Amino acid sequence: MITLDFVYLLAGLVFAAWAVLSAMDAANPRRWINAGFWGLLAFSFTFGDRLTDFANGLLVVALVILGGIGLGQGQPKTTTPTERAASAERLGAKLFIPALIIPVTALLGTLVLAKIEIGGTPLFDPDDPTLIALGLGVLLAVGVGMALIRPPLMAPVQEGRRLMDAVGWAAILPQMLAALGAVFALAGVGEVVGGLVADTIPMNGPLIGVVTYCLGMALFTIIMGNAFAAFPVMTAAIALPFLIGQFEGDVAIVCAIGMLAGFCGTLMTPMAANFNVVPANLLELPDRNRMLNGVIRAQIPTALIMLVANMALMYFLAF
Repeated sequence: MITLDFVYLLAGLVFAAWAVLSAMDAANPRRWINAGFWGLLAFSFTFGDRLTDFANGLLVVALVILGGIGLGQGQPKTTTPTERAASAERLGAKLFIPALIIPVTALLGTLVLAKIEIGGTPLFDPDDPTLIALGLGVLLAVGVGMALIRPPLMAPVQEGRRLMDAVGWAAILPQMLAALGAVFALAGVGEVVGGLVADTIPMNGPLIGVVTYCLGMALFTIIMGNAFAAFPVMTAAIALPFLIGQFEGDVAIVCAIGMLAGFCGTLMTPMAANFNVVPANLLELPDRNRMLNGVIRAQIPTALIMLVANMALMYFLAF
C-alpha cells in the first residue's frame, strides 16, 4: 500500500538535492545558509516523524534563524532565457500539458485510484488518497515535461532551486502558520475567542453566526497571513459551538466555505508574504515595499465580493 510517507520522502529528497546543489554553488555568497535551510527541511520531511516534539521545535527555530539571516539567490546551471523562449515558441499550448496532469491525477486518485485494491489491500492509504495522488501527479508531470521539452537531466531540480531561492523563506510560511494555528487551538485560544463572541454578539440565528464566522475567518487570516492558521481558532470559537452545535448546520459545508472566507482575507494582507509580497518582488513592482502593494490593492475588490458570496452560500446551503 502506498502511504503518505512516500510523498514526504519524495519531498525530502528534493529538498536534499537543493541543499547539495546550493552548497556547490560558488556564485551564491550565501550558499551555506541556503544549503543549511534546505537541508534542515529535507531532514524534517524525511525524519521528522522519528524526532521528539522538542527536537522538531529546535529544528523550526533553526529554520527561523537561517531565514532571518536571509537566503541568497543561487545561479543554477540550467537552460538560458533564450533557450526557454525558443522552447516555449516551439511547443506552444503543449506547455500546459504537464501543469494539467497534476490536478487531473489528484482528481482521479481521489475518485478512482483510492478505490482500487490489490489482494484485498488498498492501493492508496484510504486516509490520504488525494495527497498521495498529488505526489504521483507531480512525478508524472515531470516525466511528461522532460519528454516534451527535453532539457538537461538536472533541469527540473535546478529550476526548482532557482524558483525557491527567489521565493526564499516565505516558501514555508503556510506550513509555519498552519502549525501556529494548531498551537493556538491547543492553547485554548478558540474557546477564549468564542467566549468573547458570545458575550458581545447575540447569536439569535444562523445568519448572524454565518456573518460572524466568515468575517472572523477573514480578519484573523489578515492578522495571521494564512487561513490554515485562522481555521482551528475560529472554527473552535464560532463554527463548532454555534453554527454546527446550536443551529445544526452541515459540517462539511460550514467548514469548506469557512476556509474560502479565510482565503478572502489572504488576498488582502501583506502578512501572506508568499502570496502577496513575493509576487510583487518577482514582478519588481514600483510599490513592492508598501504595506498595500499593487498586488494586494488589485485583489481587495474581488476578495470583498467573494467574502459576501461565501456568506450567502454558507447560509443557504448549510441551513
